[in-house]
Amino acid sequence: MKKVMLKTTLSLAVAMASSQLFASGFALNEQSVSGMGTGFAGRSSSADDASTVFGNPAGMARLEGQQITGGVAAIDASTDISDVSGRSRGSNKGDMVPFTAVPFGFYTNKLNDQWAVGFGVYAPFGLVTDYESGFQGRGFGSKSEVKVITFQPTVSYAFNDRVSVGFGPTINRIAGTLESDLTLNPAAPDTNIKIKGDDTALGFNIGVLVQATDTTRVGLTYHSKVSYKLDGHTEVSGPAATAGALRSNRYDASLKIDTPESYDLSVTQDLTDAWKLYAGATWTRWSRLKDITVKNEGVVGGASGGILAPALVGTIKEDQNWHDTWAYAVGTSYQLTKQVVLRTGLTFDQSPTNNTDRSPRIPTGDRTIFSLGLGYEVMPNMTVDLAYSYLKEEDVKVSRSNALASYNAKYENSANGFGLGMTYRF
Repeated sequence: MKKVMLKTTLSLAVAMASSQLFASGFALNEQSVSGMGTGFAGRSSSADDASTVFGNPAGMARLEGQQITGGVAAIDASTDISDVSGRSRGSNKGDMVPFTAVPFGFYTNKLNDQWAVGFGVYAPFGLVTDYESGFQGRGFGSKSEVKVITFQPTVSYAFNDRVSVGFGPTINRIAGTLESDLTLNPAAPDTNIKIKGDDTALGFNIGVLVQATDTTRVGLTYHSKVSYKLDGHTEVSGPAATAGALRSNRYDASLKIDTPESYDLSVTQDLTDAWKLYAGATWTRWSRLKDITVKNEGVVGGASGGILAPALVGTIKEDQNWHDTWAYAVGTSYQLTKQVVLRTGLTFDQSPTNNTDRSPRIPTGDRTIFSLGLGYEVMPNMTVDLAYSYLKEEDVKVSRSNALASYNAKYENSANGFGLGMTYRF
C-alpha cells in the first residue's frame, strides 16, 4: 500500500462549508439554550445554569447545590445559488446542509463556599454539508463532514463573594470526511476522492468572573487552540481507479489540523428586579488558516485550486487566507412572572473568509442573528428553556478554477435555529 502524506497549515475549514452555523467560521455556539435566547450575549458573565462550564467555568461558584443542564439545538439551513458560470456542468439546488441537531450536557456541584466542580459534554465545532449528486461545483467539494465532541472536567474557586476563577482541561475527539468528484472525461462517470481521518487531542478553557458592583457582573473566558493529527486513509473510486491509472485505490493518510483559540468578554447588568441587560464580544484567531497543502508520495506533478485527487497529482494547494474575526451581541431578559422569563438578543458575526479564496466548501459571509427565548420553571427545582434564532448572511460570491474545472456562483444563506433544554437542581 502506498503512503500518501497530507500536510497542511489548515485550521479545519478543509472539512466543511460552514455558512449555516451560528458562530464564525465553523465554530458551534449551541452549548446553551438559555444563552441562545439572548443571542449568546453575556455568555461569560451570566452563569444562569450548569452550561457555564463551557461559557465561563468560573461561573460555577455562583450556582448553589448540584445542577444538571442538558438539551439539544437544531439547525435548519437554506441556501440559494444563482449567477452560476464555469467550465463544469451540473445542478445547483443549494440544499446541501441537512437538518442538524447538536446535543450537550453539563453537571455542576458546589462543594463549599470556595470550591465547585463540574463536567461538560458538548460539540464546539462541526457540521455536515452534502451537495446533490451532479452538483456543478463538485470538483471543489461535494461532501464534507466533521464532528468534534469535547469532554471537560472543570473546577472553580471563589476568592470571595466578588471574584472567582475556573479551569477545565478539554479532551477532544475529532472525525472528518472530505469528498470531491472529478470529471476527467465528460462521457464517463466521475472519479470520487474520499479522505477520512480521526484523532484525540487536549486543550483547556479558563475563565474569571467579577461582581464589579451589586448590579454589574463581568466575565472573561479563554478557549485554547487544539492541535490534531488525523490518521486515516484516502480512497479513489471511479474511472481513474478502475482504468489502472493508480497503483491502489486506498492509501494511508494523515492530516494536521488546528482549531483556533478565542476570547469571550461579556457583561451582565441588572437594570431592575425584572430586567437584565447582556452584552458581549468574542475574538477568534481564524488567521491560523492560511492554506491547504496536500503532498502525495510517488507522484510527479501538481495542481492548484482545490482538494482534488491526492493520488492523481503530486501537490495540491488551496489558498484560504482567513482573517481573525469579532462577534458582537446584545440581549435582554425580563422576569415576566416568578416562573417565566422572556429573552431576546441580536448578534453581528464576522466571516473569516475573503472574496478571492472563498470556495463551495466554505461559502460564508458576515451574518446577523436575531434570537428569542423563554424559560419556564415547571417546578421549584426544574426549569425548561426554549429558544429560536434566525440567521441571515450577506450575499457572497464563489470563484474557483483549476486544470479540470471552474465554478463561479453567488450564495445567499439563511438558517433557523431551535433549542430545547432543561435544568434540574438538587
